[in-house]
Parts: sequence; C-alpha cells; structure tokens
Amino acid sequence: MVSPAPSLPKSFAQLSPAEAAELLAARKLPPVESWHPARTGDSAMEIRADGSWYHEGGRINRPAMVKLFSTILRREPDGGHVLVTPAEKLAIAVEDTAFRAVEMKSEGDGAARTLLFRLDTDDLVMAGADHPLSFGGDPDHPDPRLHVRGAIGNGLEARIDRALYYEIVEMALAEGGDPPAIWSNGACFPLVDR
Repeated sequence: MVSPAPSLPKSFAQLSPAEAAELLAARKLPPVESWHPARTGDSAMEIRADGSWYHEGGRINRPAMVKLFSTILRREPDGGHVLVTPAEKLAIAVEDTAFRAVEMKSEGDGAARTLLFRLDTDDLVMAGADHPLSFGGDPDHPDPRLHVRGAIGNGLEARIDRALYYEIVEMALAEGGDPPAIWSNGACFPLVDR
C-alpha cells in the first residue's frame, strides 16, 4: 500500500540541510513509471492553478488524501497527467503544474549554495541537476518552475510561488553573474535564456 508523505518532524524553517537530506533519502515513492495497466478511465479529479485538488467539483479538504494521491501522480509523454496504480490508470486534469513550491531555504552562496523547497504536499525537493529550476524564455513574463520527479522535460513540476521567485532573483543579482543565474547543489540555472 502506498503511504502519504510523512509530516515534517519540525517546521520547515527549523529543518537543517542534514535533516532534509535524511528525509529525502528515506522517502520512497511507488514505481509509477513502471506501471502500465490496461484498465484506464477518468478520475473526475483536477488540480487547479492554486494547487487545490477537486473531485467531481468538490474541493478535497483532507491534506492526507491529497498527499496520498500525489504519490501516484504521473505525467504522460503527451503532457497529460494520470493517477496510476498497478490495476488502473485514471486521467486527472491539471490546470497549471501538479505542485506548488511554497517555502524555500537557501544554505551557502554562489556555487556552494543549496536551495531546498517545500511543496504544497509537504514533500521536500532539493534543486540540482536531478531537480532543475527553469524560468521560461521571456524575462518580462517569467515562468518559474522546479522539476519534481519523472523524466526531465516531461515530468511533474512545481510552480515556484512569486515571493520565492523574487528571492531567487535577488540572490542571483547579488552574485553579479552575466547572465544572472542561481546555483543549487552544484548546478547552475540561468534566470534568462541567451
């Protein structure tokens, strides 16, 4: 049986990088990428742009249910999203991104920086080569995202909340690179495409 993400042992702000790394290493998700059941359908569920989950038009208000469903969420090669188990695959509508990055911690600076994000499901994601940041191609209309899981370029993503994006921009500008970029976990992410 799939279990939802455990609650954080303390507030995100009090979480040390070592504790976050332990939690990330201990996190086991179901192997949804390897499940290809014959039975398919529609879940009558949607994830709205604000990160809220709905079923048949009614909001799902139990965080534990949202966490549970989020563990079996997968993005398909055609860009659609599904909830998948070994027995069935059900389509789910996603208005924007599957997740929202709602809190961020920065440790270190420059190339030694690590950015840790808390998602709206309480999952933790450390930005880096396996979890890249992207900002879209238009600096006048940024599209800040964090890769969460699945194939890079077609996996599940989190929308980075606007306030967090502004923090990232401030850090990148303070470091004076050209083009401005932010580092995390040994990987560099330019804020604008050249």
